[in-house]
Amino acid sequence: MVSNISSPTLLEALSSDFLACKICLEQLHTPKTLPCLHTYCQDCLAQLDVGGRVRCPECRETVPVPPEGVAAFKTNFFVNGLLDLVKARAPGDVHSGKPACALCPLVGGKSSGGPATARCLDCADDLCQACADGHRCSRQTHKHRVVDLVGYRAGWYDEEARERQASQCPQHPGEALCFLCQPCSQLLCKDCRLGPHLDHPCLPLAEAVRSRKPGLEELLAGVDGNLVELEATRVAEKEALAQLREQAASVGAQVEEAAERILKSLLAQKQEVLGQLRALVETAEEATRERLTKIESQEQVAKAAAAFARRVLSLGLEAEILSLEGAITQRLRQLQESPWTPGPTRCVLPKLQLHPGLQDKNCHLLRLSFEEPKQSRGDNEKLGAAGTQGGDEARSQAEERTRTVGKQGGAQSPCKDAALTPKEGKAQNPQEDDDVHVERGSRPNKKKKAKGRGRPPSREPSPILRPALEGAALLPRPVFSWSFPTRMPGDKRSPRITGLCPYGPQEILVADEQNRVLKRFSLNGDYKGMVPVPEGCAPCSVAALQNAVAFSANARLYLVSPEGAVQWRRSLSQTQSSHAVAAMPCGERVAVSVAGHVEVYKEEGSLATRFIPGGKASRGQRALVFLTTSPQGNFVGSDWQQNSVVFCDGLGQVIWEYKGPGLHGCQPGSVSVDKKGYIFLTLREVNKVVILDPKGSFLGDFLTAYHGLEKPRVTTMVDGKYLVVSLSNGTIHVFRVRFPDS
Repeated sequence: MVSNISSPTLLEALSSDFLACKICLEQLHTPKTLPCLHTYCQDCLAQLDVGGRVRCPECRETVPVPPEGVAAFKTNFFVNGLLDLVKARAPGDVHSGKPACALCPLVGGKSSGGPATARCLDCADDLCQACADGHRCSRQTHKHRVVDLVGYRAGWYDEEARERQASQCPQHPGEALCFLCQPCSQLLCKDCRLGPHLDHPCLPLAEAVRSRKPGLEELLAGVDGNLVELEATRVAEKEALAQLREQAASVGAQVEEAAERILKSLLAQKQEVLGQLRALVETAEEATRERLTKIESQEQVAKAAAAFARRVLSLGLEAEILSLEGAITQRLRQLQESPWTPGPTRCVLPKLQLHPGLQDKNCHLLRLSFEEPKQSRGDNEKLGAAGTQGGDEARSQAEERTRTVGKQGGAQSPCKDAALTPKEGKAQNPQEDDDVHVERGSRPNKKKKAKGRGRPPSREPSPILRPALEGAALLPRPVFSWSFPTRMPGDKRSPRITGLCPYGPQEILVADEQNRVLKRFSLNGDYKGMVPVPEGCAPCSVAALQNAVAFSANARLYLVSPEGAVQWRRSLSQTQSSHAVAAMPCGERVAVSVAGHVEVYKEEGSLATRFIPGGKASRGQRALVFLTTSPQGNFVGSDWQQNSVVFCDGLGQVIWEYKGPGLHGCQPGSVSVDKKGYIFLTLREVNKVVILDPKGSFLGDFLTAYHGLEKPRVTTMVDGKYLVVSLSNGTIHVFRVRFPDS
């Protein structure tokens, strides 16, 4: 298979964040490469060393630390070479800010060199005009490439300078690496060659690269092929789920239309059927989410490894390629041999059945039946011969389950005396739930041995999902109101919404950190303009006071007028990347989370109070990433250090704290409070918004993927009854919170 992925250029490698450490976000210093091919600063890796193991911040793979410490991880000579090009552009004289000649102090006895005007690409030295002329005339250096310094710093000679770079021997400073010891797989300079490796067969670097590069390219091509398979599977998963959502939405509309035509006595049955429908979607969503998470994780890991290998092969010098060849080979072979995810999950689709006797109060007028989705010819071909047997088994199981559901909820016995409620059905057939559990958790045991080096993705179809038919709880339910995008014609980038807050009647203020603006929208999506922010500020969290707007940006808290005039700014702790901002109910004070505690400022800028949730005993044990206030003036925050939702009063006294299973093992996200005090908590990893009551008890799910949620980011409550949810793609959904008694 020929890869259609283009190789990266040197300019892209130098201008992108490839040379930045993903831990400290600074330029890499003493870069060390983990076995997963992710590179970090040596000091940053030392901070991640826990019990002799390091967990990669990007792919989450845990690797053991060598006995000698993190310094024993493989040094990334490839990154070092690129860093040398970047560092060479920095001014040489830190006092004057101008580059100084590197040879003048050596030949003239001067304490500092004259102003540099040229650079020798072979010596990697900045030269003044006189030294540059002499450099060209010397017998030893007359063949060196001396170029204009201004052009060099502008990047005109990066490619040529890169070609003339030589990796230095760590054992013999000043000596270039030029040999590869074949038995030891070690790079050698001339002095090393005459030492312990004198009797070992060695190859020049160019010859060694020519012999080993094809093997790396073959492994890379195999991983590229697996990436194509993963992408196709991921697309198929999303298409299957989209089909289910569309059908579920259509059936939901039919349920609503039918329920409007029947008597009030049938309301309970309507709620039951809608609960079954939601259970179907949530069951399918949960299974699909697990598979998508696995697919995206495998895809991200494979892409990162392939991109690193491609950079090394395209831009690395011989010594650098050979230095990383072992690690790259091991990683690519590991990725090729790792098991891939099977084909997309096939879900039964709901279908509404209406009984003719709508006047009979003893009849269940609304029932759900299920049918398999129709497969296209292309889908059947994707299953392949390897999954034929498993596919037949899955189809037969699906037909049996469809017949079972049809017997329970079909039109043959619609009246109450002949129909089975979920509890009655369970009593008469106690093995049914156990069978369903086996079907969901089982996987075919027969596997065909993969041929060749790499193991292809499994072609076996996944078991068809069956919903858990349970009655819907009488919880507050969402009523969809509006949906609109936030990208405006003047935006240079896709929006990244990091903050939301109410702003006047039926209006919201949106913090778009990516485009560095505060946008105003009505609840129905009408664009109302912007609130200007200081130049260079990227608003993160935002809150509206009576006559001003507060927002956090760049470790500072700003208060600006609606016209954008800065009234005051306060420096915040730089130990956390973002600071949550919330307006107090009085509208004259603003609260901000700072390094585990909460600071409350008056509108004129003075500090009103400062407290740690839980008191001094909780110092250093809190990290409130999201913060909001209740109508009574209490604080609700998402604590990422305790992985909990904390509710405290204005003095920091913790009233309750929730760490229960309703979080699904996720870090709590954005929080909003309605006029009755109910807390709406965002769980981004599982695409849900859940509800807690004012006393901290978990009530259940409020929004799920069934309602169009896909990676929700932040929320806010408008007028105490409209929940506004922003998604990662910049879309905003507005739902009205409706209680059963309203």
